[in-house]
Amino acid sequence: MSHVIALVDDDRNILTSVSIALQAEGFVTRVYTDGQAALKAFADNPPDMGVFDIKMPQMDGMELLRRVRELNSDAGAMPVIFLTSKDDELDEALGLAMGADDYISKPFSQRLLIARIRALLRRQDLARGVAQSEADQAAADAPLLDRGRLVMDPARHKVRWDGKDVTLTVTEFLILEALAQRPGVVKTRNQLLDVAYHDDVYVDDRTIDSHIKRIRRKFRTVDGEFDAIETLYGVGYRFGEE
Repeated sequence: MSHVIALVDDDRNILTSVSIALQAEGFVTRVYTDGQAALKAFADNPPDMGVFDIKMPQMDGMELLRRVRELNSDAGAMPVIFLTSKDDELDEALGLAMGADDYISKPFSQRLLIARIRALLRRQDLARGVAQSEADQAAADAPLLDRGRLVMDPARHKVRWDGKDVTLTVTEFLILEALAQRPGVVKTRNQLLDVAYHDDVYVDDRTIDSHIKRIRRKFRTVDGEFDAIETLYGVGYRFGEE
């Protein structure tokens, strides 16, 4: 089944050219010229991935991402790539801190965008257990990560706390998994960045703090006293031992 990519940009020329390029690569595209229309559509029919321009009237890409992450559906966890203004490091830092998975500066190469989309979808498919080869099938058969109240299913990208589902993005899942694999062992921000982002995405290590805050907030919707992720100030984070 073809992946569905949602393109959100107020520049119709970009929407048209990128949509044609993605369709030629076998993707299904949905295009939106404003964030409000996209958000409404996502709630009813989530795509597999979003590509958002940041600077849009009415609802910009930052606000759209914030609201998408609040959705209680598959859309809330979909990978998102931001299109940013050239050399606007503030846009890039804010976007990643808010939960975007990657960014590309305008003007951009369509070949680069397609490569980034494929990389994120491949990571998402592996997390959800979509087997493409024998190696992928082995990943799909991986055992559950059981830490008492926390149970993670890497093959199906499922997380449960006290038997209740918690929906995480791919990046959030990877960070939590890295912490939960070795309870009591401290992971530095840089170590968690290495887990969460591929090599050619450069982000400030404080971006991890924003991801941890969102993970905690999501768990506290099912357990108001959740405190399993411990902060060691000046060092990093660890998953508390039972």
